[in-house]
Amino acid sequence: MSILVLSVSHKTAPVDLLSRASMDTVTAARLETGLAESEHIDEAVVLSTCNRTEVYANVSRFHHSLDDITSRIAESTGLAASTLQQHCAVFYDEAAISHLFNVTSGLDSMVVGENQILGQVKTALTRAQDSGTVGPQLNQLFQQGLRVGKRVQSDTEVGTAGHSLMTAALDELYQQGIRLVGQRVVIVGAGSMAALSAHTLAAEGVDLTLVNRTYDKAAHLARAVGAVARPMADLEAALAEADILVTCTGARGTVITAEQVRDAALSAVIDLALPADVERDAARYAPLINIALLMERDTDHATASQLRDAQQLVGEETRAFLAERRAAQVKPTVVALRAMARDVVDSELERLAGLTPDLTDAERAEVHKTVRRVVDKLLHQPTVRVQQYARSEQEVDYAAALRDLFALDPGHMRAVLTPPPDGTAPRGASVPATAGVISAAETVSSGANGARA
Repeated sequence: MSILVLSVSHKTAPVDLLSRASMDTVTAARLETGLAESEHIDEAVVLSTCNRTEVYANVSRFHHSLDDITSRIAESTGLAASTLQQHCAVFYDEAAISHLFNVTSGLDSMVVGENQILGQVKTALTRAQDSGTVGPQLNQLFQQGLRVGKRVQSDTEVGTAGHSLMTAALDELYQQGIRLVGQRVVIVGAGSMAALSAHTLAAEGVDLTLVNRTYDKAAHLARAVGAVARPMADLEAALAEADILVTCTGARGTVITAEQVRDAALSAVIDLALPADVERDAARYAPLINIALLMERDTDHATASQLRDAQQLVGEETRAFLAERRAAQVKPTVVALRAMARDVVDSELERLAGLTPDLTDAERAEVHKTVRRVVDKLLHQPTVRVQQYARSEQEVDYAAALRDLFALDPGHMRAVLTPPPDGTAPRGASVPATAGVISAAETVSSGANGARA
């Protein structure tokens, strides 16, 4: 099985198409379930943010799986499959692993180094875990991706700089000569982007009001940042008292009309939602800073050395993950080899018992122990070394070489890889820690090249 990623992002698509490709939680979950039903796809996770919509899948066949993913995204979004093919990037296996680690590290974001992506990836993984579309392969990959992202955030200057879409929007605001101190700001929304915006703006000393359809969420966030909460029914009144509007609701349609911006006489509007919350014509009445504008700007403020350090860390983590994966792929062959050796020993000891009926129980036990010890010692170094060699980046199938050298019976391999009917582990096999699905919340609390489709 291999990892396949189809990505529609700010790097491959214009904002209008990116907006149409974005998915809410219900749509993403439905897509994951549909993908997991494909005969070519075993696991699937959908990641949809204001920067990207991506499908991560554990697949058996590349082209068939890619066709399935493309067609199902087209069905979910209403986009033509041909349009998706023109505006997406495809990553496969090692490149897919590297891509995810760059995503979780914020190195593939519009604002390099932003850390909101970690929460978004965790949310996507948790949803897929709950719906049963993620298994051992993607779970292990995403768990490691979250750990790599946390390392970049804590161990590099790119991650600790505090950049985000909100700080990029404020930079644009400042360039237009608009200052924040003493301004009355209304934030519409109470999700993760709204929370980030609220904390950022509260630190700037603004007079902050939060408006949301679910008043309790706005009130909870307001208490955390020292703001005032108001229900959505009070939106018109809140806008009438505001100087600046920030909106990021995650709604699928227009939330703020151009007429509302005109009537409120706002000095600026920041729309960080995708699809957009604010009508484009609102720019006629106030400076409008939205995702489309930020995509045109240079929002990458990381220095070359900061970026190099973060990329080096991600590269090291990618190579280490691939090495462990290669070593894990050898383990079934090692287990099968030892199982075959035990069968040979058992057969020979049984034959010996018929030839030496006069041996005492103690003597027979010592013979058994000696024979098994000899076999174990003979197999120890080859099996240890083959796992060490498998971690290297050489293009050698060490598992296949081991099977050929020892003429392993295919039956031994099937016995190792196929669980018995009672559901217990195959004989001689150990169950790795990653065999179960660890929750994304547990992981976060604990410490490439792409090809066009």
